[in-house]
Amino acid sequence: MPLPARAFHYMRFNRDSCVVVSDEQVSTSLGDETVILGMEDGVYYGLDAVGARIWALLATPRRVSELVSTILGEFDVTPEQCERDVLALLDDLFDRRLVSEVDGSDAAVS
Repeated sequence: MPLPARAFHYMRFNRDSCVVVSDEQVSTSLGDETVILGMEDGVYYGLDAVGARIWALLATPRRVSELVSTILGEFDVTPEQCERDVLALLDDLFDRRLVSEVDGSDAAVS
């Protein structure tokens, strides 16, 4: 039986990737959520509380491993699921040109 197509989806980022919000967007917080307007496509995107927290962290360049560590400390999720979900979110945001990858020397020091 063939595997679902998503199983072969290429993940752009890994734990060592350094990511930051793109200049091609504007965003605002609405309670625990965030709304983002993609300037290139004119589409509004919404993030739930976890996505909004990741978005807030990405105001300065962050390594994926740092994002995962922060989310693990603040939300009830297993490490494996957290890493999978963070990578999937970043991949989706990148596809929509809402985040970009930067040189790791730009990462925030926490």
